Amino acid sequence: MDSSLPPPPAQPPGPDPDAEPAQLLDQLLQSLFDDFCFWFQRGLVLLELTPDHLLPAAEQQSLRLKLEEALQAIAATRALRAACTTPMAVDMDAMAPWHRLMMRVWNLSSMLRIAGVALPPDGRGDTEPQA
Repeated sequence: MDSSLPPPPAQPPGPDPDAEPAQLLDQLLQSLFDDFCFWFQRGLVLLELTPDHLLPAAEQQSLRLKLEEALQAIAATRALRAACTTPMAVDMDAMAPWHRLMMRVWNLSSMLRIAGVALPPDGRGDTEPQA
């Protein structure tokens, strides 16, 4: 081999093979967290309209606390993911209670609609699940 030849030009690094799945995971989780936050905040609004004969005051207070705690947990989860330098998923077991809580908000909305309570627009084109 002729050592008088210059070395070949360095090739630019190729695309990071982990970047696309990580970006997809991030987009998916952000969308999911946004949906959870939307419905939990909507649940807090619906609780303000809920008469005691549909949901006793103690149950309203319990649901309110669960919604507020879930909003805090999602904010903490987002902060932890943002602080991580590597992609991080969220365990399905951790999100299952959020999903059940979201379904409780949908049930509350349904109860209110059946009872004839006028609900404010949801800000998303009134896409709330119908009874």
